Amino acid sequence: MSSMFGKPRASGERPPQSPLPECNVAVLGCRGAGKSALTVKFLTKRFISEYDPNLEDTYSSEELVDQQPVLLKVMDTADQDGPGNSERYLCWASAFLVVYSIDDRKSFEGCQRYLEVLAVHAQGCQCRCPVLLLGNKLDMEQYRQVPSAEGMSLASRFGCLFHEVSACQDFARVQHVFHEAVREVRRQAEWNLRPLFISEERPCPPVATPVALPTHHSLATCTFNTLSTVNYKEIPSVAQAKLVTIKSSRAQSKRKAPTLTLLKGFKIF
Repeated sequence: MSSMFGKPRASGERPPQSPLPECNVAVLGCRGAGKSALTVKFLTKRFISEYDPNLEDTYSSEELVDQQPVLLKVMDTADQDGPGNSERYLCWASAFLVVYSIDDRKSFEGCQRYLEVLAVHAQGCQCRCPVLLLGNKLDMEQYRQVPSAEGMSLASRFGCLFHEVSACQDFARVQHVFHEAVREVRRQAEWNLRPLFISEERPCPPVATPVALPTHHSLATCTFNTLSTVNYKEIPSVAQAKLVTIKSSRAQSKRKAPTLTLLKGFKIF
């Protein structure tokens, strides 16, 4: 496919270290769901209906998403019998598009297996990659076999976004889906690097001590509780604290691993 559309592999387009942030998107689904049609529509704005279902390739495109440039790499997968050999894209992708055809219930049932594999993978590696469920071939509405409500219900069950598109007709909608995958990756990265609330470990404040007031002129005795005020100490500046650096990275990822800096002697909530 790369020679057909004049889209060489990413390795030949850019140096190993690209100045642009990268986002890897894997397009998954059963045969005939329209994965290649969606990929080519996004990259070339053209619709081609016939593809070799055994070909798998990765393409790259420099995109501007929300006024921020990104090098978007798209893997058009070609699984023979479902997600049996899925390691190649599970360890590579930072987002997944799971595609089914609205006029083919078998493709809808097959995409559930992909969602299950992605859910198990997310639990095993303790990281969450955005997943978008796509109902393709919206132009075949008159032959619809999968109602939109079923697609929304399945997406809700697996905690992913849901869209219906047509690779044949609507380029803007297809582009929106791929750009939305980039946005979700950015949101996830911001969540992983969110500010940490740090407080110093302190013993529990003493229990309030009752104080009895003397009785004057036949007045009833009153007891008041004096509460000790908890004094909060300002967090020392980074320059005064001893630093401990922890690095986290994904397997087989070329992106620079985020770094978290913790203050020793403090705990994280």
